[in-house]
Amino acid sequence: MKTIVYIDGLNLYYRALRKSPHKWLDLLALSQASLPVDCDIVAINYYTARVSDRRTPSSPKDQNTYLAALDTLPTLEIHYGKFQVANKWMFLAQPVEFRPPCHVPPTPTPDFALVVRTEEKCSDVNLGAHLVRDAFTAKFEHAALLTDDTDLTEPLRIVVQEARLPVTLLAPIDKPAGSLTKLATHLRHLRPYLGACQFPNPVIGPKGPIAKPADW
Repeated sequence: MKTIVYIDGLNLYYRALRKSPHKWLDLLALSQASLPVDCDIVAINYYTARVSDRRTPSSPKDQNTYLAALDTLPTLEIHYGKFQVANKWMFLAQPVEFRPPCHVPPTPTPDFALVVRTEEKCSDVNLGAHLVRDAFTAKFEHAALLTDDTDLTEPLRIVVQEARLPVTLLAPIDKPAGSLTKLATHLRHLRPYLGACQFPNPVIGPKGPIAKPADW
């Protein structure tokens, strides 16, 4: 089956990779390992946004290194959304009771707090739009969708129920969202493949070796 893989990059990172030793993930190897052998992977679309250094100063450099490694995969294309970081006043939930080790808040408890809010924009919209477009323009016979974002429920439903094409859900967590699993034609769990599907260190790129970030 002619297959295109659609990967929600930040969802994959936060659901499966952030606290793991498997961040140096080869997405082509992962796709090949997790999908049936009769899937002819003609393209991998990876959706992400360039992160901010506001919380972790090394994050942009680490991400750029990983994106350079991904660029060596001939079937993979990176699609960028936007990553926004801003100070915003947010309504503070009033705790009903306090237990150690929580600290009792000042009296009276404030109604609002100034917080650092991070938001990813456009990545899931781009993924959903491309998935539906490619289904109706016959770019694939089968799609694989790597996400646990329920915002993609409707694009998934359109492809399966209206375009009548199979979609395999590649789940980055052990218990994926029910709205996605109910619609997907097949379900594959990624956790067993993460350790075995790592890039070599270094990756040999067109401009020389690309070394895995030291703290990964």
